[in-house]
Amino acid sequence: MKKILFSVMEVMALSSLMLSCSSSSDGVEELGDLGETKQVVNMLSEAKPIQLTKAQTVFVNDNNQFTLNFLKTVNETDQSGKSFIYSPLSITYVLGMVNDAATGQTEQELEQTLGFHEGGIQAVNDYCKNLIDNLPEVDEDVTLNIANAIFVNKNKATLKAQYQQVMLNYYDAKAEDLDFEAPETLGHINGWCKEKTKDMIPTILDEVNPSAVSYLLNAIYFKADWASKFDQKNTKEETFTTDNGSTKLPLMHQNVLINYVKNTIFSAVNIPYGNGMWNMTVLLPEEGKTTDDIINHLAAFGINGIEGAYCEIEDGIATMSAVTFSPYEVDLKLPRYETFSDTDQIDGYLIGLLQKMGIHLAFDSNFAEIPNMCESGNVYISKMRQKAKIKVNEEGSEAAAVTVAEMAYTTAFTPQPREYPKATFHANRPFVYVIREASSGVILFVGKFTGA
Repeated sequence: MKKILFSVMEVMALSSLMLSCSSSSDGVEELGDLGETKQVVNMLSEAKPIQLTKAQTVFVNDNNQFTLNFLKTVNETDQSGKSFIYSPLSITYVLGMVNDAATGQTEQELEQTLGFHEGGIQAVNDYCKNLIDNLPEVDEDVTLNIANAIFVNKNKATLKAQYQQVMLNYYDAKAEDLDFEAPETLGHINGWCKEKTKDMIPTILDEVNPSAVSYLLNAIYFKADWASKFDQKNTKEETFTTDNGSTKLPLMHQNVLINYVKNTIFSAVNIPYGNGMWNMTVLLPEEGKTTDDIINHLAAFGINGIEGAYCEIEDGIATMSAVTFSPYEVDLKLPRYETFSDTDQIDGYLIGLLQKMGIHLAFDSNFAEIPNMCESGNVYISKMRQKAKIKVNEEGSEAAAVTVAEMAYTTAFTPQPREYPKATFHANRPFVYVIREASSGVILFVGKFTGA
């Protein structure tokens, strides 16, 4: 039986698949150091939750675990020392579209690795549809777009009618027939990528494979202002200590009332966007610890490992401690930065990373079981890629990601006035960060900033 070679590439929260042949502020001003006015800004705000079924809540937790496992795998594989950002949720959407056409052990591997376990194809579809429809509605002041597309080689393949309908119903992905031998096709596909990421990721493909069957793409675009913007006049060039020395970077600065937590591995703050539904959690290593320690901790204990019970070993004696986020008056410094990442710059590329995480059959031209996508036969994933980008400044954050796969035939809450504890959180050394939606817990982006 013929199979279809399938390759996936991601760009800044945009995913695609190719098939081929063969600031509001409430606060009190006080006099700070050097006589400058210091304003403590209330960044604790009220959120309006999105509704998930019990099964979908489990999906969120377990898919977040996939996200953190991916973070750990990238961190261990990429030894460049450079900053990176990725959107494993974008990978989830592309592989979710593949999973819809998969059967047998191939389907099981995909669902197990992505955190859907024995949920089945319909449950995965319902979950992905819920996020597409409801995540962008959580905060009207936050821009979130989740887009999917399927570009089919009209000279090589025809998608099954049922598959096309399911993709349209659950992923808002309309199949478009193109001539993969025409020069304008590359610009058309990359133009979709550029449009859906607001120019942040202008291209996802370097070339179009004329023998490809189809490209599946997902794009995620996120833009939000901080609940309290940083004042540009307080941004100053300061020393940022890297793993190999130091450099000068612009550090933004403000005093905020914010949720803060600290343990022996890291301290962390939740910096809210908009009405507080979305936030960036920044995790800064404690003395003697590194970003590797933070990432390993998250992979071992999940996103809930940021707070809650944890084990501390001192002089050979293990003790359990418990810490939770709570409001603090924080002296906050955060770099203004931009990061761009491309899985094609990592050893093994995106497929190699996912193979390390347990997905094998979907990439195997001999054993992949993906028969329900094309009329002409079975397919497999031949290539995957993700590009991702983030901009963080005084206004807020803008981030995007694109994933593409190629298939081919084989061979604000205002609290009552009271005194809050104080903390200093100066992100002037490498740190880890997570952008997530508060009520559902869905993680959109994960990254590490090293100063390089």
